[in-house]
Amino acid sequence: MEYKDLIIERRDDNIAIVTLNRPEQLNTLTTNLMTEIEQLIEDFQKDTETRVVIFTGAGIHFCVGRDLTEQGGPTTVLGRQRAIQNGPRMTRKLYMMDQITIAAINGGAFGGGCCIASALDFRIGNEKCMAGFPEDRLGMSLSWTILPIIVHLIGPTFAKEMTILGKNNDAQTLLKWGFLSEVVPKEKLLERAIEIAKDYAAMPPISAQMIKKTINHISGALDQAIMHMDMDQLMLTLQTDDLKEGIASFFGKRDGKFKGN
Repeated sequence: MEYKDLIIERRDDNIAIVTLNRPEQLNTLTTNLMTEIEQLIEDFQKDTETRVVIFTGAGIHFCVGRDLTEQGGPTTVLGRQRAIQNGPRMTRKLYMMDQITIAAINGGAFGGGCCIASALDFRIGNEKCMAGFPEDRLGMSLSWTILPIIVHLIGPTFAKEMTILGKNNDAQTLLKWGFLSEVVPKEKLLERAIEIAKDYAAMPPISAQMIKKTINHISGALDQAIMHMDMDQLMLTLQTDDLKEGIASFFGKRDGKFKGN
């Protein structure tokens, strides 16, 4: 399949590099880009040669989240409910990939971009990278079934700080929390990601992939059971005045004034 918004490099050392390729739009997630990521994961499911997949972003950012300027879409509640399922579906597919996965975070990873990075097995960042979930600052609930994964990664205290305050957290904070496993100089990011990938690609793929799946099932055994209302909670917050204020304050570059409506 040809991809419009992704660049895929399959290397001879059983490693693939996937680059989100909308640099002028800061790699924001459109419906098409998320669909392409889902399709790519299905392609990798048939690929028994690739053992490690590195995800990164073209330009200065990894991915700054959902494209809030994208127009169109369903007008009915049922249609909107179906449409917003593409985000959590993409996240789950990334989390369940057979290959070992690495996020090389080259700039901002916010919102949906942070969901992508969180769903992967390992995350390294350059010294200027940042990550966070601005959803609560915009008046919407954190969705895409990512909340349990964040709790598993950094624990409940830091997870609350990261998701409720909605700050852009710097590389050293993310390293302290355990969200990042390494911080490297900007020019060394992809080189270091490939070094890590080579270590994992050299391992027996059957046992390595079985171990990955088992660890994911152990740590996330109850995730789907408690996240069945994830999209319904998002739909509720999408109907509020606070959401309108959150979006307006975001584009107006000001603090939001929320009233709980």
